[in-house]
Amino acid sequence: MAIQIATDGMIIHAKVRNARSPAIERGRRTSTITGIVVHQTDADTSASSLNSYTRPKANGAHFLVDTDGTIYQTAAIYQRTNHVGPLKARCLITGKYSPRDYPAGVNAVDLMHRIEMRRAPGDRYPGNMEAIGIEMVGRARLPAGFQVPRNNKLSMDELRGRYGVYDTPTAAQNQTLSWLVKALEDSMQIAPSEIFRHPEASRKNTTEAQGANWNLVVPTP
Repeated sequence: MAIQIATDGMIIHAKVRNARSPAIERGRRTSTITGIVVHQTDADTSASSLNSYTRPKANGAHFLVDTDGTIYQTAAIYQRTNHVGPLKARCLITGKYSPRDYPAGVNAVDLMHRIEMRRAPGDRYPGNMEAIGIEMVGRARLPAGFQVPRNNKLSMDELRGRYGVYDTPTAAQNQTLSWLVKALEDSMQIAPSEIFRHPEASRKNTTEAQGANWNLVVPTP
């Protein structure tokens, strides 16, 4: 189900609305696109995210999927955006290496990321340079009856980020996500094994995109 992609990296299709925000683009990629990372916005509406993408030095992904299934392309796919964060070690999942192969201590996260970025893309999770990012509108909410930890020094937004549970994507979002992922896989020759939820690839709230399903049957084209 390959689709038309303009030379500037914008998709030409009736399903995709052009909402390009140059503020989130960080320059043309210097590596081949090898994967997709699926996120949630931690916002209630698409408008709030689209507005935030216009601010100087804003971060964002290449696509935004609204709760009704509308797709907005917010960055050209040939442009890098900052949406992944420090990489986890994929080889710890495959069993190729063990935790003792990585440094510990206060800088462990950054050091692991640096080690991973020296590996070939297929041997690690895709980073900002190789990954297309797809955001789904959805907010993390503190569970009912949540008790603030004793001696808490976090703001409410920080508490939500750490302890909140993300909204379950709507049926329309998952149907659209499945169409978009399939279109990108076929158009960019991305392997199905290289599609990840954000918390798989980086250190994020583990409930982010937990209900995302990109394997639904979709009509063509």
